[in-house]
Amino acid sequence: MTEHDAAGHAEHGHDHPYDHDHDHPHAHDHGQGYDHEHPHPHPHPHDHGHSHPHGSVKGFLYDLFVPHTHDAADSIDDAMEASAAGIRAVKISMIVLLATTILQFALVLVTGSVALLADTIHNFADALTAVPLWIAFALGRRAATRRYTYGYGRAEDLAGMFIVIVVALSAVVAGWEAVSRFVHPRAIENPWLLVLAGLIGFAGNELVAIYRIRVGRKVGSAALVADGVHARLDGFTSLSVVLGAVGVLLGFPLADPIIGLLIAVSIMLLLWGTVKSIGARLMDAVEPDLVDRATHVLEHVPGVERVQAIRLRWSGHRLTGSAELAVSAHHLDEATRIAATASARARAALRTVDEFTVTPVPAAIPEHHHHDH
Repeated sequence: MTEHDAAGHAEHGHDHPYDHDHDHPHAHDHGQGYDHEHPHPHPHPHDHGHSHPHGSVKGFLYDLFVPHTHDAADSIDDAMEASAAGIRAVKISMIVLLATTILQFALVLVTGSVALLADTIHNFADALTAVPLWIAFALGRRAATRRYTYGYGRAEDLAGMFIVIVVALSAVVAGWEAVSRFVHPRAIENPWLLVLAGLIGFAGNELVAIYRIRVGRKVGSAALVADGVHARLDGFTSLSVVLGAVGVLLGFPLADPIIGLLIAVSIMLLLWGTVKSIGARLMDAVEPDLVDRATHVLEHVPGVERVQAIRLRWSGHRLTGSAELAVSAHHLDEATRIAATASARARAALRTVDEFTVTPVPAAIPEHHHHDH
């Protein structure tokens, strides 16, 4: 029965399907549910809405650069613990990237390589991006207020916007230095050291990438995972410095500024993925797999006839959700019990959910409520 039909019955003086003069009950899970055994088997398969290539080079690259943020079985479902883990991750990664930057800058002074300078500037910018993420995770731990009723989780999205600006500026600076080197050529000294510098940049970024992605998966932070993927891509960018060094050793000095310019361009191209990710979060986009998972769980709650609507939204690295369920209940207390069970099971399935509200509506009007007009 639709809400319009229900309203029509109310206008004609019929009793509410739940035999009460109340609006539809809402159920919020507070850690307790009414666990029932499901009364029927579920042989039908459920598609998660997307597939991932496996067993090929494409599959390897997909898993390498597009990691999930919600698949880990050992995910951290406590909001405070997740925020603490996020802060620890950004602090450690910032220290590693700053150490990498210092080592590379020392080699810039020795070699005079503009390609290495571009990579060093970018790594320094990446280290700075840890600061807004740090602040965002700290703000996310604050309690909701009357003004910010959903809390401060969206600070992560603001941090993401700041990261985009900083990285874009680093690309501009790197590109400017590369073009300047074309206009004012300068000999590269100790080109063999560029090989060492490139390997240092790759190692530092890859360590940070592994750590950020692992923690980001556990806490459900898309910003942290995206930053980890960004670091991984930056590691391969650092390897391009090695190509510049090889070019110089082979008697092609312009290889260095060419590589520097390519690094600047690649930064801008890779930044587009981050822009899309942050833009999607600002538009309340969620992974379809999360919606499929929640729908699957709700459909299999005893008493639920169908899922009429479901909504999920990210607030930083935490989820908030709601659903409208058509239930086969004739009384308010029965509908409330079904809603509480559904809310509890949804939270169990989506462990990063802070709140999941369920609104039960009658699946059909009981037979004794039907009358001829």
